[in-house]
Amino acid sequence: MTLRKRHVGLALYLGFLLVPIGWMLNMSLRPTADILSTFRLLPMDPSLENYRTILGDPSWYSGYLNSLTYVGMNTALSLLVALPAAYAFSRYRFLGDRHLFFWLLTNRMAPPAVFLLPFFQLYSTFGLIDTHLAVALAHCLFNVPLAVWILEGFMSSVPREIDEMAHLDGYSFPRFFLTLFLPTIGPGVGVTAFFCFMFSWVELLLARTLTTVQAKPIAAVMTRTVSATGLDWGLLAAAGMLTIVPGALVIWFVRRHLAKGLALGRV
Repeated sequence: MTLRKRHVGLALYLGFLLVPIGWMLNMSLRPTADILSTFRLLPMDPSLENYRTILGDPSWYSGYLNSLTYVGMNTALSLLVALPAAYAFSRYRFLGDRHLFFWLLTNRMAPPAVFLLPFFQLYSTFGLIDTHLAVALAHCLFNVPLAVWILEGFMSSVPREIDEMAHLDGYSFPRFFLTLFLPTIGPGVGVTAFFCFMFSWVELLLARTLTTVQAKPIAAVMTRTVSATGLDWGLLAAAGMLTIVPGALVIWFVRRHLAKGLALGRV
C-alpha cells in the first residue's frame, strides 16, 4: 500500500512538472486566433502548420544550426580546458590554489551583463562579431569554472595510487590520462558535458548581442514572432517545442553517466 502511494505521488508530481510542456504542445498545434479566442485543454482540430512554417523557412533552421554549432564548440572547448585544470587542482597543492579555485567560481556567479560590453569591444577589435567562435568563447567564461568544479570532485575521488602505478608501468602522462584516467571519471565527463551544453543552449544575452546575421541563434530568430498585431503564439510555441529536442537528446545519450554522476559526484 505504501509503495502504491509512492507511485501515485510520483506520477502526480511528474504530471505537474509536465503541465507547461503539455500546454506548449497544445498551443503549437493551434493557430493564434484559436488560442486567443477559446480556452481549450486539447486542440479541437490539431494542425502541424506552425511546424511547417518553421521547417519551411531557412532562417528558422539556420538559427537552430547556429545555436547547435556554437553550443557544441563551447562544450568541447570547456572540456578541453577544464580537464587538465581540474586534474591540477585535484592532484597538486600550490600557493593560493584554494583562492584561485574560488576565484574561478566567482566568474560563474557573475551575471553575463557585466562582461557584455568588454566582450563586444574586444571581439569588434579582432573581427569576431557575428561568428560562432565569439559566442563559444564568451560562454567559456561561465562554463569552464563550472566544469572545473564538477570534474575536480570526480578526480579527487580517484585514488592517487592509480597515477603512481601508471608511472611505474612506463605510461607517459598523455597515454595515462587518455586511456586510464578519463574512462575512470567517465560519468563526471558526461555530467559536465550535459551542464555545459544546457547552460550554453539557454543563454540569450551574449548570444544575441555578439551575433547579427550569419551566426544568429534560434533565440534571436524567435523574436520574429512579434509583429504589430502582437505575438504569434502558435508559432512561438512550436519553436519552443523544437528547442526542447536537443536537450532531450543530450539527456538520452548521457542518461547513464548523468544518473551515476549525480549519485557519485558533487552535483
